[in-house]
Amino acid sequence: MTIKLHCFGESGNAYKAALPLELSGLDWEPVYVDFFGGASRSPEFRAMNVMGEAPVLEDGDIRLTQSGAIQQYITDKSGKFGGDADQKYEVLRWVLWDNHKLSSMAGMTRFLMNFLPEDKRPAEVIAFSQGRLKAAYQTLNAHLEGRDWIVGDGPTNADFSCCGYLFYPEPFGFDRTEWANIDRWMSNIQGLDGWKHPYDLMPGNPSDRA
Repeated sequence: MTIKLHCFGESGNAYKAALPLELSGLDWEPVYVDFFGGASRSPEFRAMNVMGEAPVLEDGDIRLTQSGAIQQYITDKSGKFGGDADQKYEVLRWVLWDNHKLSSMAGMTRFLMNFLPEDKRPAEVIAFSQGRLKAAYQTLNAHLEGRDWIVGDGPTNADFSCCGYLFYPEPFGFDRTEWANIDRWMSNIQGLDGWKHPYDLMPGNPSDRA
Protein backbone atom coordinates (compact mmCIF):
# COMPACT_ATOMS: atom_id res chain seq x y z
CA MET A 1 0.00 0.00 0.00
CA THR A 2 1.31 3.42 -0.95
CA ILE A 3 1.94 5.82 1.91
CA LYS A 4 0.40 9.25 1.34
CA LEU A 5 2.05 12.36 2.71
CA HIS A 6 -0.12 15.47 2.71
CA CYS A 7 2.42 18.22 2.21
CA PHE A 8 3.49 21.28 0.25
CA GLY A 9 6.87 22.31 -1.07
CA GLU A 10 7.24 25.48 0.97
CA SER A 11 6.97 23.61 4.27
CA GLY A 12 10.22 22.72 5.97
CA ASN A 13 8.30 20.60 8.45
CA ALA A 14 6.83 18.60 5.58
CA TYR A 15 10.32 18.25 4.10
CA LYS A 16 11.47 16.63 7.35
CA ALA A 17 9.01 13.83 6.63
CA ALA A 18 9.25 13.72 2.83
CA LEU A 19 13.04 13.42 2.69
CA PRO A 20 13.37 10.31 4.90
CA LEU A 21 10.39 8.79 3.08
CA GLU A 22 12.17 9.31 -0.23
CA LEU A 23 15.45 7.91 1.08
CA SER A 24 13.89 5.00 2.97
CA GLY A 25 12.81 3.06 -0.11
CA LEU A 26 9.20 2.93 1.12
CA ASP A 27 6.45 3.36 -1.47
CA TRP A 28 4.97 6.81 -0.99
CA GLU A 29 3.40 9.71 -2.83
CA PRO A 30 2.90 13.39 -1.98
CA VAL A 31 -0.61 14.82 -1.77
CA TYR A 32 -0.62 18.57 -2.30
CA VAL A 33 -2.00 20.77 0.46
CA ASP A 34 -2.84 24.24 -0.86
CA PHE A 35 -1.77 25.90 2.38
CA PHE A 36 -1.66 29.42 0.98
CA GLY A 37 -5.11 28.90 -0.50
CA GLY A 38 -6.49 28.06 2.94
CA ALA A 39 -6.77 24.29 2.49
CA SER A 40 -5.42 23.47 5.96
CA ARG A 41 -8.17 25.60 7.52
CA SER A 42 -10.97 23.82 5.70
CA PRO A 43 -13.42 21.57 7.61
CA GLU A 44 -12.27 18.63 5.48
CA PHE A 45 -8.64 19.07 6.44
CA ARG A 46 -9.48 19.78 10.09
CA ALA A 47 -11.39 16.49 10.15
CA MET A 48 -8.15 14.79 9.08
CA ASN A 49 -5.90 16.84 11.39
CA VAL A 50 -7.52 18.94 14.09
CA MET A 51 -4.23 20.86 14.42
CA GLY A 52 -4.73 22.23 10.89
CA GLU A 53 -1.10 21.58 9.94
CA ALA A 54 0.93 19.73 7.35
CA PRO A 55 2.45 17.22 7.07
CA VAL A 56 -0.04 14.42 7.62
CA LEU A 57 0.95 10.84 6.86
CA GLU A 58 -1.63 8.22 5.94
CA ASP A 59 -0.72 4.54 5.67
CA GLY A 60 -3.84 2.42 5.50
CA ASP A 61 -5.70 2.97 8.77
CA ILE A 62 -2.76 4.80 10.33
CA ARG A 63 -2.78 8.57 10.33
CA LEU A 64 0.02 10.60 11.89
CA THR A 65 0.81 14.29 12.24
CA GLN A 66 3.90 16.13 13.49
CA SER A 67 7.12 15.54 11.59
CA GLY A 68 8.99 13.94 14.49
CA ALA A 69 6.29 11.31 14.97
CA ILE A 70 6.19 10.67 11.23
CA GLN A 71 9.97 10.28 11.14
CA GLN A 72 9.80 7.67 13.91
CA TYR A 73 7.10 5.81 12.00
CA ILE A 74 9.30 5.75 8.90
CA THR A 75 12.14 4.41 11.02
CA ASP A 76 9.97 1.72 12.60
CA LYS A 77 8.64 0.65 9.20
CA SER A 78 11.89 0.79 7.23
CA GLY A 79 14.49 0.09 9.92
CA LYS A 80 16.42 3.17 8.81
CA PHE A 81 17.50 6.50 10.30
CA GLY A 82 16.99 5.65 13.95
CA GLY A 83 20.67 5.25 14.75
CA ASP A 84 22.08 2.33 16.71
CA ALA A 85 20.07 1.02 19.66
CA ASP A 86 22.15 3.00 22.14
CA GLN A 87 21.73 6.20 20.11
CA LYS A 88 17.93 6.45 19.90
CA TYR A 89 17.62 8.94 22.75
CA GLU A 90 20.43 11.06 21.36
CA VAL A 91 18.61 11.15 18.01
CA LEU A 92 15.41 12.11 19.83
CA ARG A 93 17.26 14.79 21.81
CA TRP A 94 18.34 16.53 18.61
CA VAL A 95 14.92 16.18 16.99
CA LEU A 96 13.34 17.88 20.00
CA TRP A 97 16.07 20.53 20.11
CA ASP A 98 15.48 21.30 16.45
CA ASN A 99 11.71 21.53 16.88
CA HIS A 100 12.12 24.03 19.73
CA LYS A 101 15.28 26.00 18.89
CA LEU A 102 15.94 25.81 15.14
CA SER A 103 13.01 24.92 12.90
CA SER A 104 10.42 26.77 14.95
CA MET A 105 12.42 29.99 14.65
CA ALA A 106 13.50 29.40 11.04
CA GLY A 107 10.00 28.59 9.84
CA MET A 108 8.45 31.63 11.48
CA THR A 109 11.22 34.00 10.39
CA ARG A 110 11.17 32.76 6.81
CA PHE A 111 7.39 33.17 6.71
CA LEU A 112 7.50 36.71 8.11
CA MET A 113 10.25 37.79 5.71
CA ASN A 114 8.94 36.21 2.52
CA PHE A 115 5.26 35.29 2.65
CA LEU A 116 3.72 38.33 4.29
CA PRO A 117 3.13 41.58 2.39
CA GLU A 118 6.14 43.84 2.83
CA ASP A 119 4.20 46.43 4.82
CA LYS A 120 3.15 43.79 7.37
CA ARG A 121 6.60 42.35 8.13
CA PRO A 122 7.43 43.10 11.80
CA ALA A 123 11.06 44.24 11.79
CA GLU A 124 11.58 43.94 15.56
CA VAL A 125 10.17 40.42 15.69
CA ILE A 126 12.31 39.38 12.73
CA ALA A 127 15.45 40.81 14.33
CA PHE A 128 14.72 39.02 17.62
CA SER A 129 14.10 35.73 15.84
CA GLN A 130 17.28 36.03 13.82
CA GLY A 131 19.21 36.49 17.06
CA ARG A 132 17.71 33.28 18.41
CA LEU A 133 18.55 31.55 15.15
CA LYS A 134 22.17 32.66 15.27
CA ALA A 135 22.50 31.00 18.67
CA ALA A 136 21.02 27.80 17.22
CA TYR A 137 23.41 27.86 14.27
CA GLN A 138 26.30 28.26 16.70
CA THR A 139 25.14 25.24 18.69
CA LEU A 140 24.77 23.06 15.62
CA ASN A 141 27.98 24.22 14.00
CA ALA A 142 29.97 23.52 17.17
CA HIS A 143 28.45 20.07 17.56
CA LEU A 144 29.36 19.17 13.96
CA GLU A 145 33.05 19.93 14.47
CA GLY A 146 34.81 16.71 13.51
CA ARG A 147 31.51 14.97 12.76
CA ASP A 148 29.91 14.04 9.44
CA TRP A 149 26.47 13.46 11.01
CA ILE A 150 24.72 14.76 14.09
CA VAL A 151 24.52 11.33 15.72
CA GLY A 152 26.69 8.34 14.87
CA ASP A 153 28.24 7.37 11.58
CA GLY A 154 25.31 7.83 9.22
CA PRO A 155 22.21 9.92 8.58
CA THR A 156 19.44 9.80 11.16
CA ASN A 157 16.24 11.62 11.89
CA ALA A 158 18.35 14.15 13.79
CA ASP A 159 19.90 15.23 10.49
CA PHE A 160 16.61 15.25 8.58
CA SER A 161 14.96 17.30 11.29
CA CYS A 162 17.71 19.88 11.66
CA CYS A 163 18.12 20.40 7.90
CA GLY A 164 14.40 20.90 7.36
CA TYR A 165 14.55 24.62 6.60
CA LEU A 166 18.20 25.11 5.74
CA PHE A 167 18.00 24.16 2.06
CA TYR A 168 15.37 26.79 1.21
CA PRO A 169 16.52 29.69 -0.97
CA GLU A 170 14.33 32.40 0.58
CA PRO A 171 16.23 34.69 2.97
CA PHE A 172 15.67 34.32 6.69
CA GLY A 173 19.11 35.06 8.10
CA PHE A 174 20.98 31.87 7.22
CA ASP A 175 23.98 31.72 4.90
CA ARG A 176 25.54 28.27 4.98
CA THR A 177 28.90 29.62 3.79
CA GLU A 178 29.22 31.41 7.14
CA TRP A 179 29.07 28.11 9.04
CA ALA A 180 31.77 25.76 7.79
CA ASN A 181 30.68 22.66 9.68
CA ILE A 182 27.01 23.11 8.82
CA ASP A 183 27.94 23.68 5.19
CA ARG A 184 29.97 20.47 5.09
CA TRP A 185 27.18 18.53 6.81
CA MET A 186 24.57 19.86 4.36
CA SER A 187 26.81 18.71 1.50
CA ASN A 188 26.84 15.25 3.09
CA ILE A 189 23.05 15.22 3.08
CA GLN A 190 22.95 16.40 -0.53
CA GLY A 191 25.33 13.57 -1.40
CA LEU A 192 22.91 10.88 -0.20
CA ASP A 193 21.61 8.69 -3.01
CA GLY A 194 18.12 9.95 -3.83
CA TRP A 195 18.40 13.35 -2.12
CA LYS A 196 16.10 16.00 -3.56
CA HIS A 197 15.59 19.68 -2.87
CA PRO A 198 12.25 20.39 -1.17
CA TYR A 199 10.84 22.11 -4.24
CA ASP A 200 11.73 19.06 -6.34
CA LEU A 201 10.42 16.55 -3.81
CA MET A 202 7.03 18.04 -2.97
CA PRO A 203 4.40 19.97 -4.97
CA GLY A 204 4.11 23.68 -4.28
CA ASN A 205 6.55 26.51 -4.97
CA PRO A 206 6.38 30.29 -4.42
CA SER A 207 6.71 30.66 -8.19
CA ASP A 208 3.26 29.09 -8.51
CA ARG A 209 1.81 32.22 -6.94
CA ALA A 210 4.04 34.76 -8.66
